[in-house]
Amino acid sequence: MREYLLSILVAALVAYLLTPMVRRFAIWFGAQAVPRDRDVHVIPTPRLGGLAMFGGMVAALVVATGLPEMRKVLGDGDISVGKALLLSGGLIVLIGIADDRWEVDALTKFAGQVAAAGIFIMQGIQIYVIPLPTGESLSLPPAYGVPLTVLVVVATINAVNFIDGLDGLAAGVVGIAALALFSYAYLLSKTHGMTTLTGATLIAAVLFGMCAGFLPHNFSPARIFMGDTGSMLIGLLLSASTIMLTGQFDPAILANGLFPFFVPVLLIPAVAAVPFMDMLLAVWRRTNQGRSPFSPDKQHLHHRLLELGHSTRRAVLIMYFWVGLLASGLVGLALFDAAWITLGVTLLVAVAGIMVMLYKPRRLRRRGSAAAGDHAAERPRLPV
Repeated sequence: MREYLLSILVAALVAYLLTPMVRRFAIWFGAQAVPRDRDVHVIPTPRLGGLAMFGGMVAALVVATGLPEMRKVLGDGDISVGKALLLSGGLIVLIGIADDRWEVDALTKFAGQVAAAGIFIMQGIQIYVIPLPTGESLSLPPAYGVPLTVLVVVATINAVNFIDGLDGLAAGVVGIAALALFSYAYLLSKTHGMTTLTGATLIAAVLFGMCAGFLPHNFSPARIFMGDTGSMLIGLLLSASTIMLTGQFDPAILANGLFPFFVPVLLIPAVAAVPFMDMLLAVWRRTNQGRSPFSPDKQHLHHRLLELGHSTRRAVLIMYFWVGLLASGLVGLALFDAAWITLGVTLLVAVAGIMVMLYKPRRLRRRGSAAAGDHAAERPRLPV
């Protein structure tokens, strides 16, 4: 555990310290987000925050190579974790910098994401098996494993990019997901007497540290955005940890049935469930109105939370709550035998969360009452 805590601390500290310097560079470089009609921020805000996160990742990997046990993990057999993250992450960051400054077209970004997935595959990070409902593992030949790996990497990167709609939302959501993956991998390995030092667990730890170090600068009101440089980078690392965890545990040794076997496959869809539902509703809404499904509007979930009277911070915290609840519920079901207790507690917390989400803040109620009073005062009186 000490190795992981050190990696988390280094990634967080370096990302935190680099962000102000990256912010000044972004302003000089001209990489700033100009407010649009559908945006929440009202002043130009620097991008390129992902550059500081990449620095945190590199620093954490350098420190990890200085630890004897971690050195084995980073270059374990056919999988070169450190080389894969540096090469693919560097490529993604270069594309992200170009996009944050000059707005690269979607096809170029897609090609870069596929190339990053190809680097993963060449360095041994690939889906070799997939879990089946029977509890067995289905071995995948390269003809199936390679395209499936590319699909997972590209889908995860774009899912994180889609989440990045409010100050601190993407960094917090991915940080929660990374913490859930780390807890799942570490605690499940420790419970069953397996080695806790694995590449997937290290990636999740470093990713959590990167997000934690960047979040203080990005939380509302954000002083800097991560941009595509950051959203694509953390999506890349999230996909790497998920791919390496898939099929890592033998279902024959798991005490809680087959459910822990499927957690890596379920975690990212669960974390991205809320924004993906928002995306599907947006497509349905726009096509019903006769508009393009890609046309922007201000009816996304975070816009609706703002309309309910929640501040930007409160809206982000509500999204954190739901993501954390889904992630902790999955990890809890994987680690504890009492599934009904875990489900019951999750349901009770979910009900409480719905009540808090629908609660209209006092300041908005007071404002609405005052407006209603003014409207009544202006209404002409009828003669008696």
